[in-house]
Order: sequence, then C-alpha cells, then structure tokens
Amino acid sequence: MIQIYKSESESNPALKSIDTIENGCWINIVAPSEEELILISKKTGVSLEFLKASLDDEETSRIDIEDDSLLIIVDIPFTEMEDNSLTYDTYPLSIIHTEKQLITVCLKNSKILTDFANDKIKSFFTFKKSRFTLQILNRISTYYLLYLRQIDKKSLMIEKRLHKSMKNRELIQLHSLEKSLVYFSTSLKANEVTLEKMLKLELMQKYEEDKDVLEDVIIENKQAIEMTEIYSNILASTMDFFASVISNNLNIVMKILASVTILMAIPTIVGGIFGMNIALPLSPEDPNAFLIVMGLTLVVCGFVAFILYKKDMFR
Repeated sequence: MIQIYKSESESNPALKSIDTIENGCWINIVAPSEEELILISKKTGVSLEFLKASLDDEETSRIDIEDDSLLIIVDIPFTEMEDNSLTYDTYPLSIIHTEKQLITVCLKNSKILTDFANDKIKSFFTFKKSRFTLQILNRISTYYLLYLRQIDKKSLMIEKRLHKSMKNRELIQLHSLEKSLVYFSTSLKANEVTLEKMLKLELMQKYEEDKDVLEDVIIENKQAIEMTEIYSNILASTMDFFASVISNNLNIVMKILASVTILMAIPTIVGGIFGMNIALPLSPEDPNAFLIVMGLTLVVCGFVAFILYKKDMFR
C-alpha cells in the first residue's frame, strides 16, 4: 500500500492526500509488493536495497547513507491480539530522506504514522523533512512509554487474579508480558545507539531547535529503557514468587495426601490380616467380633491421626 501526503504551506499546515509524487511530499509505504517498490524506486531514485531494508522483521536499528539518500531504521512498538489477549512486539521502520521527499516503509500499518496521516499531530510539515523525522522519533518514544504503562497495569491486574486462584492462564499472560519487555528492551537499546549517531548528522539539525528536539527524544528513549528494566525485574520476581507459592502449595497437598494414605492403610492392613484363612483371635462366630475389630481400628487410626496432626501434616 502506498499513501502520499503533502502539507500546503507553513501558513496553511493542513495535510492533504495526493495521487502523484511531488517535491516536499511524504510517501508512506506499508507492506508493499515488489511492483510497488520498483515503482517508488524509479520515481524517487532511491535504491531497492534501501526500500526493502525494513521489510525484514529481524533488521536492527541503524543509519546508512547512499548518494543523496539517508536511511534511518528504528524499531517501533506494536500491539497484537493473540489468544484473545493483547500482546506487544516491535517491528523495524525505515525513514528515508531524499533531496525532494521523505519516505517511510514498514511491514505493518502503525498508529504512530496514522496519527500524522490523520492530522492528529500539530505543527508538522512534510517538506521540513528533518523536523518531521524528529517528530516521528518523538512519537515513537511516546508510544513506547504508553505501552510500558499499559504493561505495568496489566501485570498488576494479573497479579491480583493470581492471589485469588493459581491458574495457568494468568501465568502464561505474565510470561507473555515478560517476553514483550525483552523485545522492548532490545529495540530501545538499539534505537539509543542510532539516536546518538544522529546527533552527529548536520542534516538532522537543519532547523532551529532541532538539536533540542533530538536530545528530548534521546532522554525519553532512556526513560523508556529504565522503565523497561524496572518492569522486567518486577515481572521476573513476580514469576519467581508465584512459582515458589505453587511449589509450596504442591508440597502441602502431597503432605496431606501422604497423611490420608497412611490412615487409609491401617483399615486395609487389619482387613487383610483378618481375611487370612488361619485361626485368629475374635472368631467370626463371635457376634461382636466385627464391632470390636472396627473399634480397635478406629482407635489406632485416631492415635495415628493425632501424631500426624502434631507434626503439622494436615497444614
């Protein structure tokens, strides 16, 4: 899918969708076909290698320069539905500066870019390519922080449910959140290196205050890294805690079952002895034999149960 947008002017910042590629426009490419990439490459002069760079979901964050084109790849956060549960992941996004246009390429349609396309972001212009790039990076950091807060709230809700009942579903959800934090941590650290490199590019400081905006983005990225590490440590300790609780509960259940097994063994032993085909006290001809044997068995069971209780075998 190819979408082309252009800002009218500084006095009229309204964003309009256009059908042809013009100077100062923004080309947003989402999950493109080979034919679409070839078309954009011919129209803009950008190499296919640059256009395809972010279509590999394992591509790491980096900066590359070729002729008059600057390629910036950063990892951006995404939310996905998996087994009726919201999960978090990251995918690479390419931001390509050319002399005349700005191009973004991603495997999936991102809320970060749709916010710009839907004119939710004020004071941005497609023809101010370096400033527009910094605003995209700033929006990426904002969404990382937003999703991290969501993860923290979800983990607290799951933890409360776990206090009431130990179910595999909640533990699987906690594990999924922990996995999302690992993805976030890896991506944010890779983005940090790329942002630091951008400080050295004159192109990214073309307009006034651009350096301050980039430094703000770096600060927010570092904040997101710190939050990710904190939440990851909390989730890891929570998982370890509930693993210990589950193990302890299992030990208690096994202890109770062992105690019940010992008590059940006593009547079985007595029944087995008196079922033998040899002469024993309390002959079956005695009408009170059964009651006497059962009474003695109950007394022995009660005595054994008392000893087990004293040893905390029922707690």
